[in-house]
Amino acid sequence: MTGAQPCPYRARAWWADELVGESTGAVRVDHADGPPDLFFPRADVRLARGGLARDGDGELTGFVAFDDERVRLELVDARVGDEPRDVTIKAFPTWGDATDLVAVLDVQPDGDGRYLGAVRSGWQRPVVDGSQMLGQAIVAAGRSTSGRRPVSASMVFSRAADARLPTAIELESVASGRTFTTLAARAMQSGRVCATGTLLLDQTAADVIRHGVEPPDVPGPYDSVPVDMSVTGRDIRIVDNAYTGDPDAPVGPPVLDAWVRFRELPPDPSLHAGLLAQFTGHLSIAAALRPHAGIGQDQAHHRLSTAINAITLSIHGDVRADRWLLYHHRATFAGDGMIHTECRVHDEDGALMASFTVDAMIRAFADPDAPHDGRTAM
Repeated sequence: MTGAQPCPYRARAWWADELVGESTGAVRVDHADGPPDLFFPRADVRLARGGLARDGDGELTGFVAFDDERVRLELVDARVGDEPRDVTIKAFPTWGDATDLVAVLDVQPDGDGRYLGAVRSGWQRPVVDGSQMLGQAIVAAGRSTSGRRPVSASMVFSRAADARLPTAIELESVASGRTFTTLAARAMQSGRVCATGTLLLDQTAADVIRHGVEPPDVPGPYDSVPVDMSVTGRDIRIVDNAYTGDPDAPVGPPVLDAWVRFRELPPDPSLHAGLLAQFTGHLSIAAALRPHAGIGQDQAHHRLSTAINAITLSIHGDVRADRWLLYHHRATFAGDGMIHTECRVHDEDGALMASFTVDAMIRAFADPDAPHDGRTAM
């Protein structure tokens, strides 16, 4: 057990259609090698049948935890004063909260040119997302060159990184002038290189010319379908309900549009840019799978070996990740075990905030019936 912490959201427990627990005082307990537990104060539990919950002990005396295989647990993801349209439901167990994701990206100096963020393991698949390492490198670069904004970042992910271990971002200055700085970046774990990349930062300047491609003509965030990606404090809504992961879902064009917003964030520009980057690896593979019947993202790491191999990102302005951002993913190629997507990010007013490309692999396991955890996918 890695410690108990108050859950900042209203928690609910359902036995079929019967509400058997509801509390704003629940406690989350994370474990190093398994899913977290959610403990409810006994006073907030109304059990209609026995055997659904177990008593806590020690600091959790007076609390009970439900059997999550028999009881459906959920968190009401909302802030005080939110309108009903802003409220979403997240199934428990979750990976964690937006504050946990910020802590991972909030890398701090750990020696000359070296930066470390918090360690938080994904209990289902303890693999570090490539886009997380890219986001960490962007945050580190912004902090190492105060006053300069990352405008271009690219990274190749050569080896899977274990989310249970610290990942260090190491920066090396390639060139630094009056306006531009170029940095080489490496993501290191246990003395091994997991990813390498290059970042360009700029002092920025007044416009000589300006234009940006128009956003796609799609419904807005409140006319799109909320999707639970297991992080509270972050809202993701998919246009036209196009993301299901189900191999039997209706086919469609190789396009996915997603609205993304964090509810509350620190005012650090580097963190906002890093969070934009962190989501760039989430939906490109799903966009490529969409036109192909019988193939779905639910098969990833079970029957399909999938991984992000490289991301190239251009940031066109000051990012606000606590406002709605529209990620437009278009898979332009799939074949030879690889896919390529060309993507854009617009704000809710339509301004182009970023452009990125993703190269990823989609390959069949030699023995699809053997157990796979994805740790050798990259």
